[in-house]
Amino acid sequence: MANHKSSEKRAKQEKKRRMTNKTKTAASRTAIKSLRDAVAKGDTSTAKTLLVKVQSLLGKLSKTPAMKKQTAARKTSRLTKLVAGATK
Repeated sequence: MANHKSSEKRAKQEKKRRMTNKTKTAASRTAIKSLRDAVAKGDTSTAKTLLVKVQSLLGKLSKTPAMKKQTAARKTSRLTKLVAGATK
């Protein structure tokens, strides 16, 4: 428990940041799952539109401390290869 004003403020800021990181990460995870489901079902048009959405989410997320840039790049690359393989 925080004993000083500055540490109370820090705790409040950390909680707020943790919640925003959690919601953004969860949203990207959900979008990735829906993309993988579309590919599994063979729905290529939906997969392509979802891929653009997922790439946007990952790009935005990589600008924040919630996800490292290389992690976002790796996920984007793997999902792009997945969709490209499904459209052949």
